[in-house]
Amino acid sequence: MLRPDVIDLREFYGSRLGQAVRRLLRLRLRALWPDIRGLRLLGLGYATPYLRLFEAEAERVLAAMPGPQGVVRWPRGLPGQVSPGRVMLVDEEELPLPDASVDRILLVHALENADNVGAMLREVWRVLTPQGRLLVVVPNRRGLWAHIDATPFGHGHPYTPPQLTRLMRDAQFSPLQSRGALWFPPSDRSFMLRTVAAWEATGEWLWSRFSGVLLLEAEKQIILPAMLKKQRVRQRSFVLQPQPGMALNRSDCD
Repeated sequence: MLRPDVIDLREFYGSRLGQAVRRLLRLRLRALWPDIRGLRLLGLGYATPYLRLFEAEAERVLAAMPGPQGVVRWPRGLPGQVSPGRVMLVDEEELPLPDASVDRILLVHALENADNVGAMLREVWRVLTPQGRLLVVVPNRRGLWAHIDATPFGHGHPYTPPQLTRLMRDAQFSPLQSRGALWFPPSDRSFMLRTVAAWEATGEWLWSRFSGVLLLEAEKQIILPAMLKKQRVRQRSFVLQPQPGMALNRSDCD
């Protein structure tokens, strides 16, 4: 699967269009996670444009970037200053974190680009605390952004809301709430960027199913050992028994 590399992602978020996307998605993320004071947050994929939103309140904020994507330093700090790095290059199927060590995980440009979605979600489940929550941002298959490869949302595997919900349940997560975003066309024209707010308000009201991206929050589901035991289903076998006085012809058995 061809995924955008870290340089493409950084350049996109440095553009006028990328900055507009970041502002809009930050509003949606804050609405879904209004308070994460004292919690440990991990951003997986390319989530750094959104992690600063939570830095002032979270106990700790880390970023993990998959090897095939590449990594850049984060946070970059102020000019002339060197900030301690809080980003790591990882195998998304083997995160270098202990079990139940993170309270919140934000997936951006991650799920749709994963080589093995199931393996990645199993790792996410493993490192989340028992009441930990996952917030996923993915391209909407029904939206315009998934079909134009000029932005990072036009790469990878997009999802419909039912597909995303089913994927979360299969990975032992309970979906809690969802939102849409990016109803405006992926254009950096000045007129379009000036009218982003109007596009978003109109799109959410009239074309809610056709947002550019989907945001879904899900909670780690703990399955008790007793629930994992499979009940055996007895299979009945039926044998044809001839009635008294009934003869079976050879042709009946062929």
